[in-house]
Amino acid sequence: MTTTVEQAKARLKANGVTIKAWAEENGFPVTSVRAIISGHNKGNYGQAHKIAVALGIKEQAD
Repeated sequence: MTTTVEQAKARLKANGVTIKAWAEENGFPVTSVRAIISGHNKGNYGQAHKIAVALGIKEQAD
């Protein structure tokens, strides 16, 4: 089950995890994660899709 961007942001905040810390912990560029979180990138392809999947926003593509 996927979550919305707002739910993903709220989950990070509730756990006291910054976007930068989450990005570094998961091996993603901070700017790319911020683009997904802010909605500037929908996470449909490539690394952006991997980030969206890791955040729980998108389903893993087969």
